[in-house]
Amino acid sequence: MRPTGIWFSSFAAEARTLDTRRSRIWLAIGLAALVVLPLAGAPRLIGEMTNLYISLIAVCGLYVTVGMAGQINIAQSAFVGVGAFTTAKLSNLGVPVWIVIPAAALVTGGFSVLFALPAARVKGFYLALTTLAAQVMFPIVILALPMSWLGGLVGMPVMPPMLFGLNLGTPTGLYFLGLIFAALAVWTTYNLQASRIGRAFRAVHDNDSAAGVMGIPVTRIKIEAFFAGALYAGVAGAILAYMLQFVTVSSFTLFASVWYLGMLIVGGLHSPLGPILGVVFVTLAQDGLHNIGNAILQSGSGLGGGAVFAASSVVLGLCILAALIFEPRGLAHIWHQLMTAFRLWPFPQN
Repeated sequence: MRPTGIWFSSFAAEARTLDTRRSRIWLAIGLAALVVLPLAGAPRLIGEMTNLYISLIAVCGLYVTVGMAGQINIAQSAFVGVGAFTTAKLSNLGVPVWIVIPAAALVTGGFSVLFALPAARVKGFYLALTTLAAQVMFPIVILALPMSWLGGLVGMPVMPPMLFGLNLGTPTGLYFLGLIFAALAVWTTYNLQASRIGRAFRAVHDNDSAAGVMGIPVTRIKIEAFFAGALYAGVAGAILAYMLQFVTVSSFTLFASVWYLGMLIVGGLHSPLGPILGVVFVTLAQDGLHNIGNAILQSGSGLGGGAVFAASSVVLGLCILAALIFEPRGLAHIWHQLMTAFRLWPFPQN
C-alpha cells in the first residue's frame, strides 16, 4: 500500500520497486554504510559480512527456483560447490577473475540442467529426491575423478583474484567483491519477477497445467528456473572459493543445502525481500549462538565442544521452528505489515 499523494505518469515508474523518494534515500544510506563498513569494522566483522553476502547470493538463486517457479531444490550447496571447484581449476590455469566468475556461473548452470531434465517431469516428493540425488552425487563424482583434475579427497588451492594489478584476495577486497555481486543478485531478483520469464515462473508455480494451456512451455520454464538459480549458486561458489583459498568436498554438504533452504523459508518464499531477511536472521542467530557456546567452553563448565555445537544447532533449529509457527509466511510478511502500518499512521488500519 502506497501513501497518498504518490502518482505516476508511466507504467515503468509505477513498476519500480523503490517508488518513493524516502525509500530511495534510505537505500542510498544503507549502501553508503555498507561501503564504509570496512574502514571502521573489525577484521572478524568483515569476514562475517563477506560470508553473509555469499549466502545471500546463493539464497537469491534458491528463491528464483523455489519461491518463483515452485521447484524444490535441496542441492544448492552442491551447485555452490560446482562453482567453487570451477573457480579453483580456472584460477590455477591463470584465468583472470573477470572471466572466472561468469565461467563458474555458466558451468554451474550447465551442471544443473543435467538434473533439471528429469526433475522437470516430476513434482513434490519425487522432485525433492531428484535434487537430493544431485547433492549426494556431487562429492562422489569429485572423489571418483582423477586427482589431477579436481584434487580428489585432498582438494584444490585457489589462487587469489587479481584485477588490473589489484589484489582482491585481501579481506577488504573480498568484502567489496561480495558486496557488489550481492547487490547485483538482489537487483536481478527484484527485476526478474516483473519480466516475461518471471511471470512464466509464477504461472508454473501457481498451476503448471493451466500454464501449459495458456501456451507456456512448462518443461522449458522449469529447466530455465533451475538454470537461473544455479547461476547465482555458481557466483556464490566462486567468491566462496576465493575466500576459503582452498576447496574440498567437505565444504559443500547436504547440511549447508538445508540451511540455505531454511534461510529462504524463514525470510519468506513469496517475496524477493525474503532472502535478505532470512539470511540476516539466521546468520545473526548462528553468530550469537556461537558466541554463547565459546563463552560456555571458556568458562570451564566441563562441557565438550561437540556437546556445545550440538546444543547450539538444536537451539538454532528451534528458533527457525518458532519463526515458522508464529509467522509461516516469513519475516517478509511481517516487514510488509510494519511498513503498511507506518504509512497509514496515525490512522487505523481497519
